[in-house]
Amino acid sequence: MPTGRCIGRPRLREMPAPGAGARIRSCVTTLGCTDVHGARSSVPEAPHAGPWRGSVSAMKKLINAVDNVVTDALRGMAAAHPHELDVDLDQHIVYRHQRKEKGKVAIISGGGSGHEPLHGGFVGTGMLDAACAGEIFTSPVPDQVVAATTAVDRGAGVLHIVKNYTGDVMNFEMAAEIVDADSGIQVASVVTNDDVAVEDSLYTAGRRGVAGTVLLEKLLGAAARRGDDLASLAALGRRLNDQCHSIGIALGACTVPAAGKPSFTLADDEMEFGVGIHGEPGIERRAFKGLDDTVTQMFATLIEHGAYHRTLRLWNGATASWNEVNQEKQPLAKGDRVIALVNNLGSVPLSECYGVYHALARCCADFGLTIARSLVGSYCTSLDMQGISITLLKADDAVLELFDAPVSTPGWSNGGRA
Repeated sequence: MPTGRCIGRPRLREMPAPGAGARIRSCVTTLGCTDVHGARSSVPEAPHAGPWRGSVSAMKKLINAVDNVVTDALRGMAAAHPHELDVDLDQHIVYRHQRKEKGKVAIISGGGSGHEPLHGGFVGTGMLDAACAGEIFTSPVPDQVVAATTAVDRGAGVLHIVKNYTGDVMNFEMAAEIVDADSGIQVASVVTNDDVAVEDSLYTAGRRGVAGTVLLEKLLGAAARRGDDLASLAALGRRLNDQCHSIGIALGACTVPAAGKPSFTLADDEMEFGVGIHGEPGIERRAFKGLDDTVTQMFATLIEHGAYHRTLRLWNGATASWNEVNQEKQPLAKGDRVIALVNNLGSVPLSECYGVYHALARCCADFGLTIARSLVGSYCTSLDMQGISITLLKADDAVLELFDAPVSTPGWSNGGRA
């Protein structure tokens, strides 16, 4: 790994000319549009108005140019954390500055930018080894994932943590196949789908991956650091995902820089109940009646919609093929211990987030859940959305030990406990 903080790596290979006989790789953005390998797609993960190239003053964002938002942010990360991170500005990949010791599994994740500190802010000791940053609300392309996987492997394989959005899943799957064919590095994946609001949407096949992804990155990062092998980490990740449930609401929309205007509008007495992290619609628009009523509805939905079943595709490195397995999520039950995350989706004051936590703690106590660990703050955002999400993850002593393990990243340090 170069010692410079902003680093540039050439792409793995240039795209061959059509008809030259070489393989052309394609990548799929979330809505299924195909982009030639290596190109950065402008197709968003969630809908907004068409490309906007007007004055940035029209939407009052602290940006220089719409096309440079992600690059400028990555430059800032590199400058702010020179001893923790190496940032590849060519491929938009954030790496740990100090590589993990040999013989341990490396973990990477990634997705569209605009959810910071997810994912790049969680690169470091005890969490991720690398994160691939797509454009705003846009899936990273396969070449980014291939480059990151190849760079971080320490001889024990690489685990991909992937949020369940069509583009993310397909591009990480494609990268896993390419890595297997080109280098033989072992790859396993965990797909997060903790959002209870929808079973399918315009942007996903199955439930969406949201703030619960942060908890899995922490818990699996700790398990990888202690030396768990790749198969054990993948199995643990799938079990943790099955025990994780999230839901979000919005009082106001985010503004995607390329759109220049809010992605939806709400009346003063409305909220988007079950909103996604790109502003996608959830269950329905409901009347907003204040803090306690909102949190009570969110908690009830988490419990009522906890059961879920779907079929997943998992990569089998031994056979170089994909296998289908059944996933079964079970609802939380009286007597369970949980890790509770109250997550600011963008522009909710911390004081209000703590008010949400107080209401959530009361709901948990009334139902019979014990909050064993808690987090309150900005972990998985949606640009400047005025909204919050709640995540509850069932936790036993072994999970709590992983939660308490040391961690040092820009977005999370000290394992969440003093």
